[in-house]
Amino acid sequence: MYSYHHPYTVHMGQKTVVLLPSVAAKLETMGHQIKLARLRRSLPVELVAERAGISRATLWAVEKGSPSVSMGAYVQVLLAIGLVDDILLIAKDDILGRKLQDLSLPVGKRASKR
Repeated sequence: MYSYHHPYTVHMGQKTVVLLPSVAAKLETMGHQIKLARLRRSLPVELVAERAGISRATLWAVEKGSPSVSMGAYVQVLLAIGLVDDILLIAKDDILGRKLQDLSLPVGKRASKR
């Protein structure tokens, strides 16, 4: 039997996380959006990394959407570029969850017509 290494495998300590290609693409898109926001604000890598308290290499990894970078580093970068409140948009509009919740709510019975 052969060993297959998924191209989106992330080694985190002793744990290995396998990402679906669609999830990896979303992380890459998020990183690219963060980079574009930094560039639109004309903020150099050195300044953002310093403000975020991370290395330039970590900032570059964030801007590439690396799954091995901590969520805290992503948040620090968002703070450094003035977009930290965007983190609150994650899972904000849970349309499916709300529909499922509504389906499980008890439905009151009508009073009988006498």
